[in-house]
Amino acid sequence: MTGSARFSTRLSRWCAAAVCGLLAAPLGAPAALADAARDRQWHLRALDVADAHRISQGAGVVVAVVDTGVRADHKDLTGNILPGVDVTGAGTDGRQDTNGHGTAMAGLIAGHGHGPGNADGVLGIAPEAKILPVRSSRTKVGAGDDLPRAIREAVRRKARVLSLSLAAGAGEALKQAVEEAQAADIILVAAVGNRPDDAFVAYPAAYPGVLAVGASGRDGKIAPISVTGDKVGLVAPGVDIASTSRTGAYQVSDGTSDATAIVAGAAALVRAKYPELSAAEVIHRLTATATDRGPRGHDPEYGHGVLNLVEALTADVAPAGAQPSTRPSPTGEATSPGVALPPPGDGSTGVKLSPAAYALGGLCLLVVLAGAGVLGWLLVRARRRRGGTGPPRSDHPSPVGPAVGGRHPGPPPGYPAAPPYSSDPRPAPPYAPGPAAAPPYRSGPPAAPGGYPSGYGPPGQAPPGPGYPPPG
Repeated sequence: MTGSARFSTRLSRWCAAAVCGLLAAPLGAPAALADAARDRQWHLRALDVADAHRISQGAGVVVAVVDTGVRADHKDLTGNILPGVDVTGAGTDGRQDTNGHGTAMAGLIAGHGHGPGNADGVLGIAPEAKILPVRSSRTKVGAGDDLPRAIREAVRRKARVLSLSLAAGAGEALKQAVEEAQAADIILVAAVGNRPDDAFVAYPAAYPGVLAVGASGRDGKIAPISVTGDKVGLVAPGVDIASTSRTGAYQVSDGTSDATAIVAGAAALVRAKYPELSAAEVIHRLTATATDRGPRGHDPEYGHGVLNLVEALTADVAPAGAQPSTRPSPTGEATSPGVALPPPGDGSTGVKLSPAAYALGGLCLLVVLAGAGVLGWLLVRARRRRGGTGPPRSDHPSPVGPAVGGRHPGPPPGYPAAPPYSSDPRPAPPYAPGPAAAPPYRSGPPAAPGGYPSGYGPPGQAPPGPGYPPPG
């Protein structure tokens, strides 16, 4: 076979193989893409979702998703999307999405996957919960005049959890709608907002009683996109999050919207596990069991910490009213009900002591008093000793000159007499050395008959000694 013939044969084989590959690719692509979507859901492993699902999967809980609508026929969502409502005037029941944001949030909350054992595709945090789509926007994620009405529709349709992956400004109508939802015992979970579009915690997340959610990354640290502030309740994964798409395939996104949907799913798990808990107690359980990050306690970045699903479902958590709040409220506004509040009263914080404490305090006081008494006695004793053994005190400390009002005592025996007092300012000359000092005073032997003991004279007369003239 010539070289040109061999080349033609190989070329035909290569072309045939390429054609077969192109024909086979569409058949294998959906399964491979679905598997890749589940593998890419890193937050499922970070949150130990498999362990959490052994305890609760959110059965019987309706989660209202106020967003751009939801594509109900996505293979990972079929059967979990209820007929909802469209407040934009488009005339749909909420099961339509021309933007894709709402479909992604629904997948994070209640996606159940597909295929054998539902092992493929997107898995949500609460795969047995139901989604109530409330379409409040057609093309732009956010809120306008339709948001208060959308919240009221969710209340009217008996939702148990309200997921608000959006940011809006404050308004009286919005505030009233939020309060109506809280009065209906609905858990409100809202996004804090994304940088750089939002500089402060957005509304409705900033309203009291709403669980404000920030975003964390794969490393568990706060995501740069997440807005921070004193209103942050907790954070959840919000970076590189895979979920369902309005096209029927999958998408990946970043932001506090994704974190909010994940926490809304967590609220559904807790509500299904503890149906007797109020909305405020569910929020408290989520914040009280969060894994603390950053500065100890509540802080502006992580709030109470990173969402901990298994702890939220299993930990022994005291009621919110039984624990003091650790969340600072520098603005004076009410804090989230997820934070325990102090018991009602007059605000006093009096301290009550036990009888043992009083007894211990009295004993300590006695020891102190006894020690003070012993110290005082020692000081007095030391002072008396110094007074009895030291030189005699004189009313005139000056060693020169006669005593005022009396005769200055003379020098001891054996020393020359001191020179007479003079007003000369020059210092007096020192005493000349003399013989050894006389022996100390003693009573001596008895006097001889008719005389005096040796060295003694009549009463009133100084004893003679060197340097003194004889008596006469």
